[in-house]
Amino acid sequence: MKYSFRKDNDWLLIITTFLLAGFGLVMVFSASYPLGLGQTVPNPYSFIQRQLLWFVLAVFAFLVVMHFPYRFYRKMSPIIILISIFALFLVLLPWFGVTIGGAQRWIQLGPLRIQPSEFVKIGMIIYLAQVYSQKQAYIDQFVKGVMPPLVVVGFVFGLIMMQPDLGTATSILLVTFFLVFFSGAKWRHLIGLGVVGATLFVVFAMSAPYRVRRLTSYQDPFADPMGDGHQVIQSYIAMAHGGLRGTGLGQSVQKLYYLPEAHTDFILAIVAEELGLLGVLIVLGLHALILIRGVMIGAKCKSPFGSLLAFGIVFQIAVQIIFNIGAVTGMLPITGIPLPLISNGGSSLFFTLVSLAILANISRNNIRHNRLKENKEETQLSAS
Repeated sequence: MKYSFRKDNDWLLIITTFLLAGFGLVMVFSASYPLGLGQTVPNPYSFIQRQLLWFVLAVFAFLVVMHFPYRFYRKMSPIIILISIFALFLVLLPWFGVTIGGAQRWIQLGPLRIQPSEFVKIGMIIYLAQVYSQKQAYIDQFVKGVMPPLVVVGFVFGLIMMQPDLGTATSILLVTFFLVFFSGAKWRHLIGLGVVGATLFVVFAMSAPYRVRRLTSYQDPFADPMGDGHQVIQSYIAMAHGGLRGTGLGQSVQKLYYLPEAHTDFILAIVAEELGLLGVLIVLGLHALILIRGVMIGAKCKSPFGSLLAFGIVFQIAVQIIFNIGAVTGMLPITGIPLPLISNGGSSLFFTLVSLAILANISRNNIRHNRLKENKEETQLSAS
């Protein structure tokens, strides 16, 4: 049976995704052009040019992946996890890794700077979805069902912490917990994993003085307004300046070297300043639409692997949104997690769009399955 390209695609998910990605390009240019002008060789377009290059590559990847059967990733999961681990090793080598701000998280390939941990996020979701979908018959047994994949998760967590990147490492732990939960593990196993995960977070968070300061400064940023509290205070000023309707697109004051990382981790503060609370609510509303649609796709999927894969993608994006909003508003420590589809960062944009393309393919498969079912029922009724 032939299927219509127009009818088989999840246009709500696709259109919402590209509305956010397109808006992100506008805001990246608005937030970054003062930094571009301040470079050794002034170029107000330098950041947006790189982001546009990544966007074009991401759109091409999205169109390919959206039509690539998601079930094939099950067979590819061992290769994907090996590539993930290899990339994490590679970024730690001085010949390949690029250090920025004291963290060695990137690999330079020509004009592109790639952050392997962004690939690892989706790689871990594919791996965990594949393993736990095969362990459904004995998922209630911790040693045989739940624990084996967690050894790989712990190894990946350690490699990411060597960069160091506590925010990304923590997000992977949280998504792992959600996937174990949706796999059907027992509550006592989940509680035990939660305690172990929280302990790991505390141990690593307390292992470096700058992490301790981040964990404590967000509670009272005004105690050190020129130090650890500076970024959050400037974010507050941006949001207060924007008010309900904002100062107008391009009219932010805080991006003029007052708010650090205005085009990356704190771009939501610039959205609030230029477009006001209404602009922020629209952005978060579109994010919420993607998340709700993703949960529905996972719930409707008949394949355990596809369902876990969809839920993993949704909760990975949700965790990033929560971490980013929490940092910008001073409700959570600053973790360096970008706002999906909005913040500057080519690797984040690329792999977020790839993840959503996989979600779109799962939805496409659901739509086809439902249509086949309806046609079969109609044929049976006609025959009777």
